[in-house]
Amino acid sequence: MNTSDISKLRLGLKAGEWIVVRSKEEILATLDARSRLDGMPFQPEMFAYCGNLYRVHKVAHKTCDTVDKTGSRSVTDSVHLEGVRCDGSGHAGCQARCLIFWKEAWLQRAAGPRKPIAHPDASLCTEAAVRSATVASGEDPSDPDPTWVCQTTALPEMTRPLRWWDLRQYIKDVLTGNHKTWSIIKMLCFGSFRVLLRVLNRIGIGDRFALNGYDAFQKLRGGRPYPHATGVIPLDQPTPKGVLNLRAGETVEVKSSEEIRATLNVSGRNRGMWFDQEMVKFCGNRYTVELRVDRLIDEKSGKMLVMKNPCIQLQGVTCQGECTSDRLGCPRAINAYWRELWLNRV
Repeated sequence: MNTSDISKLRLGLKAGEWIVVRSKEEILATLDARSRLDGMPFQPEMFAYCGNLYRVHKVAHKTCDTVDKTGSRSVTDSVHLEGVRCDGSGHAGCQARCLIFWKEAWLQRAAGPRKPIAHPDASLCTEAAVRSATVASGEDPSDPDPTWVCQTTALPEMTRPLRWWDLRQYIKDVLTGNHKTWSIIKMLCFGSFRVLLRVLNRIGIGDRFALNGYDAFQKLRGGRPYPHATGVIPLDQPTPKGVLNLRAGETVEVKSSEEIRATLNVSGRNRGMWFDQEMVKFCGNRYTVELRVDRLIDEKSGKMLVMKNPCIQLQGVTCQGECTSDRLGCPRAINAYWRELWLNRV
């Protein structure tokens, strides 16, 4: 399909709306020879959702850059659907369970007249091509260690840079129903405070005073203290290890942030795994183990990483984009990964 035809399929969806995923044939008609639309890959795991009814979780007009770590990225005409995550079946069992991006051209409102997509006999893309496109061009899918391609590894190609201070994104967050106005105001205030801390730390004065003032204010209003996520162990010293052999379905309690920070080095890592500032809010609470994770595709290299020490995914525990200025309000809901050392079995 040409650009003008695709533009007619924009829906202007909002969070909470009900949609139907188009048929496989209609979606294939929108894809180029690389199985992409506007640089966004359509993955083989997504075929299973064709023809089904779902509700829009968030409008994916922006996302965080997990490949080059450049901050926020702008996305066009895309949404995330409630509960629709990649199961990794087309990518050698990757367990990241990423929230899938859906182009509006691949969807149709559940209510209202349908706009069918004509699918020519000689489409640029086929189902076989979609499956072949899961590995880098020129590589054999049967290779035991291929370079994998998915929406996450292709993120730089399907997005554009977006600065956190561009206020238009936060207006769109409210207008699309992604966030309430007050939630956005709180995120912006905290993001601005983080920037102030970085400036004070750089000049070597006032950062401790600012942190104490923040914690005093939060205590007064009954809020949470500043979410510290760095440790004290020097980089040249090993970080501790803990093994619980947790299984899916077990209940665990996340240790306090102070206990977890005692296991981190000064860069905020334990045996290479980063304890993200967004994870602090979950400390002290109880959750159900969703799965043990030992296979993940590296976003940068596209290679499958097999962990010597599996980490843990907890049900419903995802990044909310509330703390880090470079990804404020990010709707991607990336799963948080936990060392067993950071958890207590209940």
